[in-house]
Amino acid sequence: MFWETLWALVLGFGLSGVVQAFVTRGQMERALGRPGVGTLGRATFLGMVSSSCSYAATAMAKSLFQKGADFTAAMVFMIASTNLVVELGIVLALLLGWQFTASEFVGGFLMIAMFAVIARFFFPSALVEAARTRLQAGGDADAHDHQAMSGISLEEQEAAERVPFARRVRTLAGWSDAASYTMADITMLRREMVIGFGVAGFLAVLVPTAVWAHIFISGNGFWTSLENAVVGPLIAIISFVCSIGNVPLAAALWKGGISFGGVVAFIFADLITFPLLVIYRKYFGRKVMLRILISFWIVMSLGGLAVEYLFSVVGLVPTSRPTEIAPTSFAFNYTSVLNVIFLVIFGGLYYLHRNKARFGGGLGYAIDPVCGMQVETASAPARTTHGGVTEHFCSDHCREKFERRPERFGAAAVLAANATAIAHQADEPAGVTAVDPVCGMTIDSSTAAAQRTRDGRLYHFCGTGCAEVFDVDPSGYAAASHAGHH
Repeated sequence: MFWETLWALVLGFGLSGVVQAFVTRGQMERALGRPGVGTLGRATFLGMVSSSCSYAATAMAKSLFQKGADFTAAMVFMIASTNLVVELGIVLALLLGWQFTASEFVGGFLMIAMFAVIARFFFPSALVEAARTRLQAGGDADAHDHQAMSGISLEEQEAAERVPFARRVRTLAGWSDAASYTMADITMLRREMVIGFGVAGFLAVLVPTAVWAHIFISGNGFWTSLENAVVGPLIAIISFVCSIGNVPLAAALWKGGISFGGVVAFIFADLITFPLLVIYRKYFGRKVMLRILISFWIVMSLGGLAVEYLFSVVGLVPTSRPTEIAPTSFAFNYTSVLNVIFLVIFGGLYYLHRNKARFGGGLGYAIDPVCGMQVETASAPARTTHGGVTEHFCSDHCREKFERRPERFGAAAVLAANATAIAHQADEPAGVTAVDPVCGMTIDSSTAAAQRTRDGRLYHFCGTGCAEVFDVDPSGYAAASHAGHH
């Protein structure tokens, strides 16, 4: 089963890494501040181009809401991030068929629309503001000095964000950061994928069809569809598997007899697995957690049910079920060719990731020592200091695991892995100082990572990435540098 989806996983995670590297968290926060249709549209788009990890999406939504984003927009961001992403659609097409990919996107948008309607009834303003106050009261770390906590000043982070996409995308620094996001996402989701593929294989081979017949009713028309769409999310809650890892399980359920809408509802429901419900309770309180559970369950079940009937009308519901989820023997075919091609691409991404310091990447990034996700240091959802070293995390869930047993995650090894970011943070020069004309960082001119000469003037850079950006438009950066000195 894994071999059938290998090339798709590389493609999906690669595209996700590219988008995450070039769309910053700061830009997301500024886009979701006001309630309204436009904000919900932006939240949907930003969710679609972000990481597909349920835990990361939840942490991001919490951070956005804490910093002033509309609550409904933050929830819509989570829904889009885990249901409307490229890698999920590709794997669905390979394991279940293109109809399920289409249903995921059609149902995802329907689900977002339904949630936007019922959210005003489930989440009154007083309850939402109480949840925001709760978060802000417990987020004192965010109120501390930004540079001391993240290792990069707000000015430096804003300078990095001002580098236009068209310029950054032409530098090895930008692509090395994209490759690092890809590797970090794979590292972060490896557990979900291993469990998902493993459990799906177990269910498909060892669980008799009669067992599924007792769980999902059949032959009762609308009531069968309704029961399956309601029970699908229940299985997701107790399965503990989220993100892309629940697709192999969905394939096993489809083989076992669950209805089309029930499978879709199960895939939607990766945001209400039990571990995430515990996280919601901690973030927002018990009342909000229960309302998230009920409202999500409603729209996920209704979304699955609506898609089943819409697709039935146009004849898109598959009429046959697979006898096996994936081939049980190896065969050299087009899938094997694609896998070889994408393994070569993966090798290139890994090379960029391993050499990002050489290429000038890593400015403003750190690796979560628990799950391995790459995060922006300036806006990491959680952080803590251990042994004099500030560690950054994708979520409070990872921070708490680290604080319980910091020795298990090897803080010293993480510090070495973050050498690139630390190298960019040297803002107390020992000798003659210079200002990097691209990112604005103050550096020691004697130890500058790169230099350029233009019109008889020597420019110093914090890394080769900034030097490459300068090379794209030297006159523009030189003029800005001159203006800054007058």
